[in-house]
Amino acid sequence: MTTPLTLTPDRRPDGTPVLTAAGEIDMSNSADLATAVTTALGDDSGPLVVDLTDVEYLDSAGLSILLSYADRIEVIATPLLGPVLTICGLTDLTTVRGLDPTDPA
Repeated sequence: MTTPLTLTPDRRPDGTPVLTAAGEIDMSNSADLATAVTTALGDDSGPLVVDLTDVEYLDSAGLSILLSYADRIEVIATPLLGPVLTICGLTDLTTVRGLDPTDPA
């Protein structure tokens, strides 16, 4: 059974926008992710932090969205997502934190 995607926008105390995703990101909801990222970015010139620590599944549709915004986002992920984020090249295009369990996200 799939876990529905939940997208929660927020801001850090310093004003940095954060979008927290939880559940599964796939072709059925990747448009929702794109809309949420666009909305969270707004007119901010700084990066959007996309928190994927509660994402259980991420397919190529979700990766495509993240790659298309790579110049405007930073990602927090877990070691579980590390291989797919590395192989698709996202780790070469933007900051990805949390892949090494010894590094703080």
